Amino acid sequence: MERLEKQSPSSKLTDDQRAQLADIDSLYKSKMAEKELLLADQIRQERAAGKPGEVEKLEQQLSSELRRLTEERESKKENIRRANS
Repeated sequence: MERLEKQSPSSKLTDDQRAQLADIDSLYKSKMAEKELLLADQIRQERAAGKPGEVEKLEQQLSSELRRLTEERESKKENIRRANS
């Protein structure tokens, strides 16, 4: 732990920064849930219609959207953490 601390010292976050991080987590959690609900419904419809190609395409789209939102969330959180450094 001490070596890790020397390599990249952690900084103490202010209460405001913690609140901002929590807000970002909440916002992106809801965005991700929205995408999952929307695309899961479309996937179900395409499965019922017997269109495996469309199902695969929608599953890839869902995976891509979730990955993009996760990266965006982490980038915003990192910007807040850096503002304290």
